[in-house]
Amino acid sequence: MDIRKEFGQRIKSLRARSGVSQEWLADRSGLDRTYISSMERGERNVSLINIQKIAAALNVTIEYMFSDERFSTNLAYLKKDFEVPFLERFKYHFDSSQKILTFQIYGLLTGENVDYMSKALCGITSNFLAGEISIFVDHRDMLASDGEPVVYSPEVAERAVLFQESVISYGKQAVVLCNSDFQVQQLNFVTTVSGIRHKATHLYGKDQEMVGKAYEMLGINGNELIKFMK
Repeated sequence: MDIRKEFGQRIKSLRARSGVSQEWLADRSGLDRTYISSMERGERNVSLINIQKIAAALNVTIEYMFSDERFSTNLAYLKKDFEVPFLERFKYHFDSSQKILTFQIYGLLTGENVDYMSKALCGITSNFLAGEISIFVDHRDMLASDGEPVVYSPEVAERAVLFQESVISYGKQAVVLCNSDFQVQQLNFVTTVSGIRHKATHLYGKDQEMVGKAYEMLGINGNELIKFMK
């Protein structure tokens, strides 16, 4: 494949899995929409400066733009992605003996979903002193209706910063199981903005290794809610 077309598909897939339009990416990167469109069609020799702008808009590093991780170009965050009610896709558990708060998300989130999570989980964390509990998060099943991984939409990312400031900032550490390297990249950015990057670890890899590493970091042998996938 022509390298320009291959790179254009790469940009299109990252944009699509973030649930954003060409107009949004153009506005966020400071580029023209027609430029974004022609770039995705493989009609542009994209400069390093513009690659840097696009990477910053998508909250990833320049190095990640050239990684071999690939996704569908189907646009995520469509109506069909939210057919299952959120309360059927959100589970949480608090282990009082080990002081570990765990929660899982299946499917996609809206800004309102994040606000609900914040209120529900703040009810637990507010009973403890800062740095007294650990947070364990499972994002492995954050998939769109097409079965492909997604990352936070811009709205969700903004609410996630507030969520982390109010919930995860109370924890002594946060360990997150991710659905892709793309999600690791985005969460690194979100936790930096929220000021908890120093206490947050985002893992992605083979399931047994990823979950095993999380257990090791949290000092546990298992978890009531988050287990190895079959």
